[in-house]
Amino acid sequence: MKNTLIIKKGKNGFFIGQLKELPEVFTQGTTIEEVKENIKDVMEMYLEDLREKYQLHGEMIEESEIVF
Repeated sequence: MKNTLIIKKGKNGFFIGQLKELPEVFTQGTTIEEVKENIKDVMEMYLEDLREKYQLHGEMIEESEIVF
């Protein structure tokens, strides 16, 4: 799964980063590199929250890797 990071210049010298495909995933930083690092952490937390929210119950039958 590919995501597009959009970075805009914010106020007070900050940069704002947001994923185009998942607009609820966003962060900020004082440099573009910091935004790129931060977005990885935010994406990880976002996916962790989703997994907890939509956790399936019952016995696992199979686990497969799927690439989109």
